[in-house]
Amino acid sequence: GIGLAIARRFCREGARVVASDRDAAALEVAVAELQRHGDATGFVADVSTEPANAALVDFARTPLGDVDLFFANAGIMGGGLDATEDDWRRAFDVNVHAHRWAVQHLLPGWLARGSGYFCSTASAAGLLSQIGSAPYTLTKHAAVAWAEWLSITNGAAGLRVSCLCPQ
Repeated sequence: GIGLAIARRFCREGARVVASDRDAAALEVAVAELQRHGDATGFVADVSTEPANAALVDFARTPLGDVDLFFANAGIMGGGLDATEDDWRRAFDVNVHAHRWAVQHLLPGWLARGSGYFCSTASAAGLLSQIGSAPYTLTKHAAVAWAEWLSITNGAAGLRVSCLCPQ
């Protein structure tokens, strides 16, 4: 619900929003609701892959031109030490690598313009620990570190970075 609430607010404030989800039916419902509040379109993507992140960024550029703000909100939980290798891989792909892949496709344009904004949701588990979910805790800590690194490395060039850690 965090992503939909943020997108709703952006629409109400006049932003042109491209929402994404891997579930086409859920995305269709969300976009219909967002369109009641403003300008929104949807793009089905499983952000656990680099090509899907590239396609999402390219799709957003088609109607919008430059992307001013990218909000990385996708996230998945996992198990404890009993988590499978696939669970660990998918947690890293969605909770960390998706942020990196999106930035790889957006950063050159942002730096050329001297402005851009990357915001991510990392959860309080990125600062503390999520009891019972080692993959979630580890990847959310990594997401916080990524945002911090990105800001330190590119802030002077005009990139703004925020990392939300709700609980």
